[in-house]
Amino acid sequence: MTPAARIQAAIEILDQILSGSAAEQCLTAWARKSRYAGSGDRAAIRDLVFDALRRQRSLAWQGGAMTGRGLMIGRLRAEGSDPGQVFTGERYAPASLSAEEAADGGPLDEAPEAVRLDCPDWLWPHFERSLGEAMNEVLVALQSRAPVYLRVNAARTTPENAIRALGDDGIVAGPGPLGQTVLRVTANPRRIQGSTAYRDGLVELQDAASQAVVDLVLPHAKGAEVLDYCAGGGGKALHLAAGGARRVVAHDADPGRMLDIPVRAARAGHDIQVVEKPAGVFDCVLADVPCSGSGAWRRQPEAKWRLTPERLGELNAIQDTVLAKAGGHVRAGGVLAYVTCSLLDSENGERVDAFLRGNPGWRELHRAKFTPLDGGDGFFVSLLRKT
Repeated sequence: MTPAARIQAAIEILDQILSGSAAEQCLTAWARKSRYAGSGDRAAIRDLVFDALRRQRSLAWQGGAMTGRGLMIGRLRAEGSDPGQVFTGERYAPASLSAEEAADGGPLDEAPEAVRLDCPDWLWPHFERSLGEAMNEVLVALQSRAPVYLRVNAARTTPENAIRALGDDGIVAGPGPLGQTVLRVTANPRRIQGSTAYRDGLVELQDAASQAVVDLVLPHAKGAEVLDYCAGGGGKALHLAAGGARRVVAHDADPGRMLDIPVRAARAGHDIQVVEKPAGVFDCVLADVPCSGSGAWRRQPEAKWRLTPERLGELNAIQDTVLAKAGGHVRAGGVLAYVTCSLLDSENGERVDAFLRGNPGWRELHRAKFTPLDGGDGFFVSLLRKT
């Protein structure tokens, strides 16, 4: 496919997403019906779509419309290119610019600050309160693609050996931030899941800040019985097992999200028990609760534009409920780790403070917040002791 044909495909996919369809579903559906597109074409179109979603407001401003065409016109202008050279209507290129499209769009420095930084207006005060002086820098970071990180399975290998094994498959990786098991992939990340290092369980895909959160939990989990209460795909459960937990039990309100855990655990050499209804009490419970995902919006940028005040309120209620339920599985003297991948205080410290006010039998041991400025996604963790 030509660069212009790729842009036309991105326009069609973006229009579907803007109408309410899920980005991943739209990309998958397009790939299935476009058998002529090679892997390089699919990767390039995916990058165009996700870059447009990360910078949706600013690109629409520069392109003159909140449409697939507007976003792609804006993207070309943002990189200093003339859209008229791409929007020619020739062969598979997008149709030629109309007079209005050629005239629409304004310089980004004339846009409101929330537009320049791609922030929904209603979220601006939330970010101001939550991030303070770092807000603008964090919002700028959210406009770019997230790095690719791996976790070295310390139960099977060392970072140095993992780097060499990845290199044998053409994947370039080196030490990453926030932890000794963190590797940052700098070349050929799309080869990871086909690599020998991945198939042999030497490495797992896991964000650097996610690893840092589990590292804070590990002193309370080594040699202990641990419940991963909102396990999802099991990344943190695997990390806990590799870090020395004696027994790891994984639970999720949606059992379908845990389908891959047995395969991942077997590959990594861990024994993780998957349950639909956890019973009894544990030395340590980790609850990575449902949240806005604002710390990971570089990876799921459409979520930024679909979050509403009403949904945020619903999430806060869910978070309070999960805290209470997960806390019920902690034995006396044990630790509850409350975790989100959110940057918003309303989902983080405010939830913990509300829990502590209503539950005098608990005390907070430690609280930490990570933002993209630290190198990984945005994460929050509070360690709570049941006294």
